[in-house]
Amino acid sequence: MPNNIQNPGLFGIANSNKDFSSESAWGKNQFNNTFPAALANYMASRELPLVYIKLNQELATYHDLISVENLYGISPTNEHIYFSFESEFEPYRDLAEGWLPRVDLVIQRRNGGTFEYLKPLEIKLTALPDDQTSDCADEDFGSEIVVRPDTIVYLALGLVDSMRENREQLREILEPVCGRRINWSDATRVEALLPRLVEVLNAIILQNPDKEKPLLIQPVWKTKGKSTVLADNCLDIFVWSNFALTRLFVNQVSDNGSITRSERSLVWLVKMLYQFAVEGKIDHQHIIDTYTYGTKNDKAFAIGGMKTREYMHSPQLLNPRITRPEIKDIILGGGEKLLSPERRFDGIVQNTIDLFETVEEIVEGN
Repeated sequence: MPNNIQNPGLFGIANSNKDFSSESAWGKNQFNNTFPAALANYMASRELPLVYIKLNQELATYHDLISVENLYGISPTNEHIYFSFESEFEPYRDLAEGWLPRVDLVIQRRNGGTFEYLKPLEIKLTALPDDQTSDCADEDFGSEIVVRPDTIVYLALGLVDSMRENREQLREILEPVCGRRINWSDATRVEALLPRLVEVLNAIILQNPDKEKPLLIQPVWKTKGKSTVLADNCLDIFVWSNFALTRLFVNQVSDNGSITRSERSLVWLVKMLYQFAVEGKIDHQHIIDTYTYGTKNDKAFAIGGMKTREYMHSPQLLNPRITRPEIKDIILGGGEKLLSPERRFDGIVQNTIDLFETVEEIVEGN
């Protein structure tokens, strides 16, 4: 570690499975999960609730507010809070056949040798605007969200965990569609069933309104258009409930002649719920590997800013509440010097202004 760096860290993360004195804790794939937690802690210290995207009984999304304490299930200033990044949420282990995937952040309460698992949370740190919306006016900016298969698994596991005592109800809803003896690997047959799959998923949601809970944290970092310069008001956080998150793929279902990634995510989720209803466990890896419909399963689906802005449109999206100068209050102890971001040639070219200046321009500038 460079000599001019002392006690690098992130706001509010005193106890975790990351050693912030090590450069390895500041790599791109590490920082994209740890910084959002620190940002949430900082917003809590300023008594700023997060924007909570939920689903109403008309199956439309709406905005509420959620405190960081309710998001975590514990106060972020509690001396026993523990941040476990890229970890398994052990209470779900008996629901998963085979291995249990990792989730981006597990919030625990640790006291001596005992600890309690509180919340599993997925994290998506997203740029605002994305490529789709960078040429739009500020009020029309949006962020791309890329959802991984493990997020669908945790969406399913969270639902069935809350319905352990209601397997019969779940089976009654799903059986008429999922119990059909068809080849579920046949895209043509499954495509015809997609509207029914939407119906049964919606029925589960509408009959279990008390099962809605936060699942995905989406911080946005805003730049000035498509440049790499941060906007003056540049950071805020949106939280998606498990129910609201389903709209990102359910609302993309259409009669387009093939099964898209979004439609496949619907199939995965409903198949997982049905398997639990019948067998009491979810073989998530088998479902994801078997029902591919000719598309790689490296990601579940992606949705661009043109569509996400419809769900996220708000004063907080237009004018994020955390400003550039506040970043130094979130990244502490010189930790920014340990960052090791992805080196992209386009970014280097854009930030090396004098590459495109003539000798005369350089002289004039001096």
